Amino acid sequence: MRIIVQKFGGTSVASPEVRQMVLSKIENARQQGYRPVVVVSAMGRKGDTYATDTLIGVAKNTYQHIAARELDQIMYCGEIISAVVMAGTMQAAGIDAVMLTGGQAGMITDNNFNNGRILKVDPSRMLNLLKIGKTPVVCGFQGMTVDGELTTLGRGGSDTTAAALGAALNAELVEIYTDVDGIMTADPRIVKNAKILDQISYGEVCQLAHQGAKVIHPRAVEIAMQKNIPLVVKSTFSDAPGTLITNVIQKETGETAVSDKVATGVTYLPGVMQIKVILDAATTHNESFKVFRAMAESGISVDLINVHPGLIMFTVMEEVADTAIAKLATLGYEVETTRNCAKVSVVGGGMREVPGVMANFVEALSFNDIPILQTVDSHTSISVLVKNDDVNRAVTALHERFGLSN
Repeated sequence: MRIIVQKFGGTSVASPEVRQMVLSKIENARQQGYRPVVVVSAMGRKGDTYATDTLIGVAKNTYQHIAARELDQIMYCGEIISAVVMAGTMQAAGIDAVMLTGGQAGMITDNNFNNGRILKVDPSRMLNLLKIGKTPVVCGFQGMTVDGELTTLGRGGSDTTAAALGAALNAELVEIYTDVDGIMTADPRIVKNAKILDQISYGEVCQLAHQGAKVIHPRAVEIAMQKNIPLVVKSTFSDAPGTLITNVIQKETGETAVSDKVATGVTYLPGVMQIKVILDAATTHNESFKVFRAMAESGISVDLINVHPGLIMFTVMEEVADTAIAKLATLGYEVETTRNCAKVSVVGGGMREVPGVMANFVEALSFNDIPILQTVDSHTSISVLVKNDDVNRAVTALHERFGLSN
């Protein structure tokens, strides 16, 4: 069987009109000889009746700190409603669709409610359905523990569902349908001449996602990469070819090669706070261990880490900033903070050992009078901390300097 997994986001299933567009994508796959497995998110976005955030609000109206297990029970409902409606739409068009929850589709997770990790996928039920000509419509974002507890997979979990099913079913392709025509070189709300990328590597798109780009969940990309299953990010609302995510970049000659571009995209992550822990210059290196252990014990993820004699710098997200400061205060550390910051990153698989990349990065910001608060780099990305007020100018300047509009 030639299997394709097609995942449709919340805006793609939000109304009868757009569900007809989804239907045309499914029909097109069937005409090409594929047997589709359809994955759906909850309908719409916050404020819409059946959107996940709306359902969370219903639960939290009763008690703001409702237990994670109970919260998963109501979050499960959004995808169930969406999958039933989409299955009905397909049945009305003559497609023999069968709705399955995440658990019924074989998604087995740990018991980490609200952010479950997939332990294994049992594809036997779906394979049996596909063999007899039926089309599974699977609730994204969902799983089930070995004890039968309902779990959800965290934000972006429907992408993860699609990739995990694709891997378990040995699918030829996983399509991620959304409301944009593909992955762009930058946020088009900031950079008006941002371009749709024809192709991008798994590693590059993971970096973009981790650095703030809301393109596809990085966990989904990592799963697809393990089985080398191509992903395509495309729009439900157009016939644009979208962005192909694979290990290699296809050249015009037909050859395949790793991308040799220096930069692929620019992205940003707002809502960041910088923390400086001031130490005595004679303090031993053991203090850095104590600082980061304290953050770990408080469940706080740290980023942009710089350790110097007498100074430790790192960043945390604003929502956990007060907790981080309070924890450090209980340990007696002197702390300085800078709020209202953002992390701006340039990502590219071609950066490794290329002279002048950092020089271009710093010059682009300096020539636009954008103060650099902190930097960090890797083989595939350079990131800088700037004030929130400078984000748009920073993204635009870097996009231009690295020639991403060409």
